[in-house]
Amino acid sequence: MRRRIDAWWQARSPSTDSLLLTQRTVYILPTRAGLMFCFTLLVLLVASINYQLNLGYLLTFLLAGSGLVSMHMTHNTLRGLTLHLRPVTPVFAGDTALLEVVLSSPDGARYGIGLRLQSSDAATLGYTDVPDGGQASLHIGFVPTARGRHSLPTLNAETRFPLGLFRAWAVWRPAMSLMVYPQPERPASALPPARGVPGGPARSRTSSGGEFEGIRLYRRGDPLKSIAWKQAAKAMASGGELVTRDSSMQSQQQLWLDWQSCGIGGTEARLSRLAAWVVEADRRDAAWGMSLPGLEIPMNQGDAHRRHGLEALALWPT
Repeated sequence: MRRRIDAWWQARSPSTDSLLLTQRTVYILPTRAGLMFCFTLLVLLVASINYQLNLGYLLTFLLAGSGLVSMHMTHNTLRGLTLHLRPVTPVFAGDTALLEVVLSSPDGARYGIGLRLQSSDAATLGYTDVPDGGQASLHIGFVPTARGRHSLPTLNAETRFPLGLFRAWAVWRPAMSLMVYPQPERPASALPPARGVPGGPARSRTSSGGEFEGIRLYRRGDPLKSIAWKQAAKAMASGGELVTRDSSMQSQQQLWLDWQSCGIGGTEARLSRLAAWVVEADRRDAAWGMSLPGLEIPMNQGDAHRRHGLEALALWPT
């Protein structure tokens, strides 16, 4: 029965990121206070009939009329309201994802409008007022626990304004999806060592340590230990000048984040470590590339490159 009811709700509430609440999408029922109010009216009516109290009739019908006006006001508070979902920022698994919903009222102020996740309890309900012809924002948080691309949860907009005798609500299914990155390893392991790629000036030689060292003319202030004495002796014998070893990097260092070099077992554990490496490399503003089985992300840096790498990890098959 519950599945049938959910299927009926979904059929009546298509997925959309902007929803205009109409007569067809707003529902209303009495609250517990409203049911008690109706029972009180019934008692007053019976007592007025039994004792022929004209003032009792007056009070009973006055209260009943106030309840009917309250019912129409509660329904009209939602009817005509527009809900719009702003783009959702990707998050890491286990972190809080925030949904920002903008409520717009074309005519008339709206009071006491609440928004919550359909699957949560009323304690998570947040309220706001929408000014006449203006907008108001509400933020709703939830914690995704699994990586990947997920549909956003169903939302409920509701109000009990003005007397709390009736509850009007609408069901909203956003069409937007949320990208959830793998949870980074904590504490994060050290980045893998960078790989040296030969480059730099043409005049270079390889030292005993395997590093490339360039040769340039001596500059005043260069330390004596940096002088290339063999080359300097040859140069001075032919009337040349002193030369020194250029200690600047003559090899390009490339940081590769390799699936095979994670040093840990399990798919989720490797994805978690790679995600931590991507975050750390981006924090250091370093150029990096990533190698996954059947997929290689070329060397680059920046926010777009960071998102590309994290999305590849998020969508990696389990």
